[in-house]
Amino acid sequence: MTVRLPLFPLNSVLFPGLVLPLNVFEERYRAMMRELLKTPEEDPRRFAVVAIRDGHEVAVAAPGMPDPTAAPERGPAAGFGPDPLAAFHSVGCVADAATIRERADGTFEVLATGTTRVRLVSVDVSGPFLTAELEELTEEPGDEAGALAEGVLRAFRQYQKRLAGARERSVSTTADLPDQPSVVSYLVAAAMMLDTPTKQRLLQAPDTASRLRDELKLLRAETSIIRTLPSLPASDLTSGPTSLN
Repeated sequence: MTVRLPLFPLNSVLFPGLVLPLNVFEERYRAMMRELLKTPEEDPRRFAVVAIRDGHEVAVAAPGMPDPTAAPERGPAAGFGPDPLAAFHSVGCVADAATIRERADGTFEVLATGTTRVRLVSVDVSGPFLTAELEELTEEPGDEAGALAEGVLRAFRQYQKRLAGARERSVSTTADLPDQPSVVSYLVAAAMMLDTPTKQRLLQAPDTASRLRDELKLLRAETSIIRTLPSLPASDLTSGPTSLN
């Protein structure tokens, strides 16, 4: 089963269930938001988020960028080379925009939530913004997902404690964490301080159990590393910083 949706490339990975704040100022993405606003409020306003493999989240010569003398790149595929499909990772996530607020200057403040993993089949550059044909991916549990989730939660709590100690901050021990294996796997993948290729690897894991096994190894390794570091930046469990697009 495939679906066609607007495509929003980012230099980060979105996971199902996680919150995505966006500051939308480029014309191609403003056009996307104007189109999404035509969807009735009672219907989902959906677009797909994919991580950029090779290219720029913001067109290089856009206003405010380092080279104001260069001719600005324009069009829906600006910054992504002659073959946008090759510029993006193949697995992304559908985002449901709960809030799309237009500012007086024509830019948008958007708050969306990841819903379903999708595989990128093709990219259409013929309109004012990128659209893509996407194959929805089923999340299979895999073997021993429940037991693995319990182990990952224990390791994640230890990781939190080490992280809080490195930042000289306290961590709440009463915060409720989910127990559904797939939700655990996505939350932990988003909350850990990992580079984009590693997060992408976790997003496209073949099943929940495989993702949890990978996370267990990463948590143990990262917790060990944190012991030797004097300080680390803060990390939010459900959202990242607002992406400047």
